Amino acid sequence: MSTEISWLLVVAIQPGQLDDFRSVARDLIASTQNEPGTLAYEWNLSEDHSVCHIYERYRDSAAIVAHVQNFGKFAERFIAACRPVRFDVYGTVSAEAKDLIKDLGPAYYSQLGGFSR
Repeated sequence: MSTEISWLLVVAIQPGQLDDFRSVARDLIASTQNEPGTLAYEWNLSEDHSVCHIYERYRDSAAIVAHVQNFGKFAERFIAACRPVRFDVYGTVSAEAKDLIKDLGPAYYSQLGGFSR
């Protein structure tokens, strides 16, 4: 069984905050590139620029902990620019990592079957 964990965080961009949202996204993406346990980190903006889907994939729960600690430097700007709408987490997440992301209201899913290439 894989230790990898992925999630999809859907956020609504606050009215008048698109430029600030783009700025914090740019800074987070640049900072996250230095995290060796982060395997994927993709931000996708809706056509009308009102919603962003943020797809993240981590090697394991320890990588999530490291990411959330890094995210703390940007949290205030992120929360000012958007609000979480949905947060779906896939994989087996440690209690420590769950505690760190609980304020985003995650829904947890365990794998029933399938494969990745």
